[in-house]
Amino acid sequence: MVQMLAGRGVQTSDDWIVERTGIRARHFADDGVMSSDLATLAARQALQAAGREAGDIDLIIVATSTPDMVFPSTACIVQQKLGIHGCPAFDVQAVCSGFVYALTVADSMIRTGAASRALVIGAEIFSRILDFDDRTTCVLFGDGAGAVVLEASDQPGLLATELHADGRHVGILCVPGSVSGGKVMGDPLLKMDGQAVFKLAVGVLDSVARSVLSKAGRVEADIDWLIPHQANIRIMHGTARKLKLPLDKLVVTVDEHGNTSAASVPLALDAAVRAGRIRKGDTVLLEGVGGGFTWGAALLDL
Repeated sequence: MVQMLAGRGVQTSDDWIVERTGIRARHFADDGVMSSDLATLAARQALQAAGREAGDIDLIIVATSTPDMVFPSTACIVQQKLGIHGCPAFDVQAVCSGFVYALTVADSMIRTGAASRALVIGAEIFSRILDFDDRTTCVLFGDGAGAVVLEASDQPGLLATELHADGRHVGILCVPGSVSGGKVMGDPLLKMDGQAVFKLAVGVLDSVARSVLSKAGRVEADIDWLIPHQANIRIMHGTARKLKLPLDKLVVTVDEHGNTSAASVPLALDAAVRAGRIRKGDTVLLEGVGGGFTWGAALLDL
């Protein structure tokens, strides 16, 4: 079946998209819906799942590359919508690695006593920065949000994390635009060198996974579930193979959501937990890789 994407004149087919990416469906936010709206909904669902109230939270971190405004942060807007006042609230911008970055920051703040219970959210509306004349990118990305509640415990569940960035690769995945004097300067739409991203992604995801396992004193066989950034099924399968993990240990939601950038890891985690696949006591490896070039991983016992 040939389809015209979003009525914008890009001709492609379901077979072409699925074969190259694994994506079968995506979700685009309605006009007027902002990243903070998606983030607030995800936050409320995470609070309910954790058995906590909004007033129990003393730290809010939102990972996003599509904030509501230049400032204030999307986290502050979420704070207002949740009716929380006074606690630290800020955004983290590491594109598709954003949730792992935000989780690491929240973990560090809790370990040092700067916070005791954090909302960590990934939220994106990428549909508004896509070039619908570019078939190589506009078929990949969607909108969404996911969230977790992270809190201090005598039995820490977050075993180890590691973050990296390499600014030499800024140009392979970027939105090279800005606002100046009330006008958009440069190009405000997403640009990507898909082959370069693919080559870098598989290598760095493998190395950071092994590093985090080593930090935690674990080995590949200890991983019950791998949740990588949901960008492309071929990258995800390549990562699993390098770690010698069977594909039935790989959590896949890219077919349902597309690439939702910083939202993809928490969305996949939420889907697997709600489906009863991931259970208490399981060891889960989270991985992110994105523009910057950024990457990172977190190993946790649930």
